[in-house]
Amino acid sequence: MEIVKNRKIYFILSGLLVLGSLISLLLWGLHLGIDFTGGSLMEIEFLNERSSNQEIQEKLSGLDLGQVNLQPTEDKGLIIRLKDISEETHQNILEEIGLNQISEKRFESIGPLIGQELKRKAIWAIGLALIAIILYIAWSFRKVSRPVASWQYGLVAVIALLHDIFITLGFFSVLSHFREIDIGLPFVAAFLTILGYSVNNSIVIFDRARENLLRTNWDNFGQVINESVNQSLTRCLNTALTTLLVLLSIFFLGGETIKYFSLALIIGIIVGTYSSIFITSSLIVGWYGRRLTS
Repeated sequence: MEIVKNRKIYFILSGLLVLGSLISLLLWGLHLGIDFTGGSLMEIEFLNERSSNQEIQEKLSGLDLGQVNLQPTEDKGLIIRLKDISEETHQNILEEIGLNQISEKRFESIGPLIGQELKRKAIWAIGLALIAIILYIAWSFRKVSRPVASWQYGLVAVIALLHDIFITLGFFSVLSHFREIDIGLPFVAAFLTILGYSVNNSIVIFDRARENLLRTNWDNFGQVINESVNQSLTRCLNTALTTLLVLLSIFFLGGETIKYFSLALIIGIIVGTYSSIFITSSLIVGWYGRRLTS
């Protein structure tokens, strides 16, 4: 496959995906969950027929709960999102809805200060992971400093990682706008997993390129990178396929609480596999080409 030769096509495709994600994030943003904003979440399941949202709102109107968001799930389930409440108020809500009519599946409550701290720590975790990746790849490729400096491999890998995360965020921006999906700490875990998976594929390809560059003449740098990608292609696709089979099983057969966590991994791994094969190799060759023409 002439992957590097057709890199402009992949740059255009990625540019369109990133642009679409940017527009979605600017228009709708992300529907942050209580992990980051603070508040309470209750998930209940009706034993018989589920009451309508209007009926439940009327039952809860006397408890002074402020804005209450109701999201039906499956046939009899319901997720209730509201401000941070005490245990006493929690029990009052269950009594008003009807203790003998429902089964509570989970209850979570996080204060706003803790939510802000978790958001800050999540950003730090992702930022430190990206810095560590650059340093690791730069050290690993220190013996291959020509024709491209070792740190440039790490920077290219991180650009591809940001590409993967940004497109995944754009997808969930659209999805959360229409389905009111909360972005919480499980998504941070999913994004960190995507980072690790994507950089693993990039390192596999770059490692093969390193071996080829050490034993061949690197005058035709683009051809060496293209051959390295093709030599690693089967391994990358097989790894992605087997991982996706497991994640699809979790998505369709797992519970509601991990459904969108697995979906984030599915989207991230598809985009990450694409970027590892088509974007990282194209970027490093494009960087080399710009240096020759400058």
